[in-house]
Amino acid sequence: MSNAKETQEMITIKPGRDIVSSMVLEFREELREVVDRKDLLLTLDLDGVQMIDSMGLGVLIGAHNSLAKRNARLELTNICDDIFNLMKNMRLDKHFSIRQSAK
Repeated sequence: MSNAKETQEMITIKPGRDIVSSMVLEFREELREVVDRKDLLLTLDLDGVQMIDSMGLGVLIGAHNSLAKRNARLELTNICDDIFNLMKNMRLDKHFSIRQSAK
């Protein structure tokens, strides 16, 4: 289970571990509960996440698409250089709002 903080307009979820196939089912369900609950800004704080595999990317894209249908957004923060470069190479930086870590 991820660490979550919520306000009226925004919820921040911090997985705190790599977003890979072994945790995707639990993480997808956690995001689905948030996405289905209300229109908001969903921020994923990726501090501590060093790897995202193809299944993890699928979960992020699915959450982004579900939120976009309702004019809500997904933002990725504290993203490490390797994941940022992956997102950029896949042109996902054109769809997600991404902020790299200040390290």
